[in-house]
Amino acid sequence: MTTKRDYYEILGVPRNATKEQIKDAYRTLALKFHPDRNKEPGAEEKFKEISEAYAVLSDDEKRAVYDQYGHAGFDARYSQEDIFRSANFEDLFREFGFSFGGMGGSPFEDLFFSSFFGGSPRSRRASGRGADLRYDLYITLEEAASGTEKEISFKHNSRCNRCSGSGAEPGSRISACQKCGGSGQIRQSRRLGAFGSFSSISTCPACAGNGEKPEKPCRDCRGSGSVITSEKVSVEVPPGVDSGSQLRLAGLGERGPAANGDLYVFVHVKEHPVFRREGDDIHLDVPISFSQAALGAEIEVPTLTGKAKLKIPAGTQTHTIFRMRGEGMPRLRGRGKGDQLVRVIVRTPTNLSEKQKRALSELGDTPKKGFFDGMFR
Repeated sequence: MTTKRDYYEILGVPRNATKEQIKDAYRTLALKFHPDRNKEPGAEEKFKEISEAYAVLSDDEKRAVYDQYGHAGFDARYSQEDIFRSANFEDLFREFGFSFGGMGGSPFEDLFFSSFFGGSPRSRRASGRGADLRYDLYITLEEAASGTEKEISFKHNSRCNRCSGSGAEPGSRISACQKCGGSGQIRQSRRLGAFGSFSSISTCPACAGNGEKPEKPCRDCRGSGSVITSEKVSVEVPPGVDSGSQLRLAGLGERGPAANGDLYVFVHVKEHPVFRREGDDIHLDVPISFSQAALGAEIEVPTLTGKAKLKIPAGTQTHTIFRMRGEGMPRLRGRGKGDQLVRVIVRTPTNLSEKQKRALSELGDTPKKGFFDGMFR
């Protein structure tokens, strides 16, 4: 299920809601719309909708991605199984009177997926797609500005060449697993008191969900059909990325019976010794002399792409900020670039010669209207 309604709207909470407020809102709605209690048309879909919203907003990392990118960016980063993975429904449903004793794993995942999506996430992963992998990539601010290509090395499960992924030693037979009857799944039914019953589906431990067992396991992969291999790939990092950006490399995750998982590259931009990034804008401090501030000057300042000229008007005060348009970071969404904001710091002269001291003294003796003149007449 993928909903296009705003998750906060679904739960009826503000965007700055605390975790406790989100939990309370979900608890109230789940009790109202759980299909074992509410037989009205649409109650089941409503329960799915509020459960998805809670799974996202109760997880700090998922909530941050959703807040930044909305549904479009969030759905591109998370599959349906990713959304519900690690969501803590069990404690909530214990409060409703559910009993999960002796089942192992995450019982609510089994309940939710077996009831609404045709099988538990564990059995679905075991009989279909492999697990996703994560790689943390660190780049410089200049690389983030211009875009870069990086070669990364990682390890993952891939198909065993000796047995071609079958798990059987070449020449030996493969037969259906007797424990699960070839389905790769073990089904258990449980009563939940007033809430009815549900069936949990778990991976068959005898065949690891494959539904088949080799007569003689492959000596290289020991019957798993997979071996751990090291791989190198080139990753193209687009201009304008920031820390927290994710790049998806399809099919480079763990091997699965039907399809491989994906490799997610998490980008981290290192701190720069000169520049500070705020969104698409770049900030830096530039020292100037007393005379440059007083008389005006044209100075050269560093940028992400080299150097540029900046005009300092006469009489500039310290901490004045100048905006250099288009000298910031490329925008990931939209055209153009941000700006570079330069704060000038006027340096007070030290170790003056006698001639310089006399000149400054004469400048200080110039008649001026004081700050408080005319205030106490």
